[in-house]
Amino acid sequence: MDTATRRRRQALFLFFFLPGIAMSSWVTRTPDIRDGLGASTAQMGLVLFGLSLGSMIGILCSGRLTSRFGTRPVIGFGTALVVVSLAVISAGALLASVPLVMAGLCAFGAGVGAGDVAVNVDGADVERITGRTTLPTLHGCFSLGTVVGAAAGIAATAAGVPAHWHLAAVTLVAAAIFLYAFRHVPAGTGLLAPAEPGAGGPAPKIWKDGRLLLIGAIVLAMALAEGAANDWLPLLMVDGHGVDATYGSLVYTGFAAAMTIGRFCGGFFLDRFGRTTVVRASAVSGAIGLLLVVYSDSAVLAGAAVLFWGLGASLGFPVALSAAGETGPEQTARVSLVATIGYVAFLVGPPGLGFLGEQWGLRPAMLVVLAFVASAVLLAPAVDTRRRTAEPTTR
Repeated sequence: MDTATRRRRQALFLFFFLPGIAMSSWVTRTPDIRDGLGASTAQMGLVLFGLSLGSMIGILCSGRLTSRFGTRPVIGFGTALVVVSLAVISAGALLASVPLVMAGLCAFGAGVGAGDVAVNVDGADVERITGRTTLPTLHGCFSLGTVVGAAAGIAATAAGVPAHWHLAAVTLVAAAIFLYAFRHVPAGTGLLAPAEPGAGGPAPKIWKDGRLLLIGAIVLAMALAEGAANDWLPLLMVDGHGVDATYGSLVYTGFAAAMTIGRFCGGFFLDRFGRTTVVRASAVSGAIGLLLVVYSDSAVLAGAAVLFWGLGASLGFPVALSAAGETGPEQTARVSLVATIGYVAFLVGPPGLGFLGEQWGLRPAMLVVLAFVASAVLLAPAVDTRRRTAEPTTR
């Protein structure tokens, strides 16, 4: 591997690591920010709707922007938007402004969503050039970022650092990472000719691919499991199990750590047991974790069960995206479509769980997530696309 490719690969690791830090920094401070805003559970659901809405807008535009401009400008725009959004959220927390926090979260979601397809396309290009598996590790770097950010969030919470100063510091760190990494991403990757299939986004016929839609359903379930923890886990522990904010942040850190371990170690199990078995086992693990969090009255047991939840949610999204690209031609369009389906979970999940939590409590609301994750056990065979795609090339 030459020096330029090595630096490019390292830059992509940082572009996954950065939003992980940013996301967990926000999540670990949600109880403090909620109290500062004086928001109810339902109102926090609406605030989080800004994040979901921005994510959906970003992911819907990402494929088209990447096809037209290439990965570099899209990654740059999306990451810059994430950095700016952190500053806006920090200002909203300082001013106790619900609209400002919601606007910042919307910008954050748009930035992450816009860069999502672009950074995966760039990672796939590096994978092709080097012949090394890269995408699972990239997603693992996002989870590693959530662990680092969550640990810093716990320390800041325990030390009594105001949320706005904490997020302002994260803004500076994110800006430094962005400025360092962006110069190592080359131009021209991902550009498609206007007449090339998939250049304008998912073709209508792709929606008729039943296997692809089943893979999308798996992504929807697993993204909801991951998103529910990202949005609500600290508050779930604080309000649902009566722990303090520091313990709630610690539990979220355990979830993020389990996600990281699952993604970095997932390749071994995928090669040995295959996608179907791994996805099915992941869904079972996630369902067990959710079941214990909902029904156990022990905060310690619930906190430990979150590790099963995190392991279960870790591989569904990256494995399904890999499988989607192998279901037929127009790989970029297929990955974009499945990613879009997955982001529906981020759009509907936060406000939906918030409203249910307001009526019945956050613990019973998680039964909805449990039902979706359980369905992935039955849908798991849809991700076994390798054998099907290999058959036509056999001579």
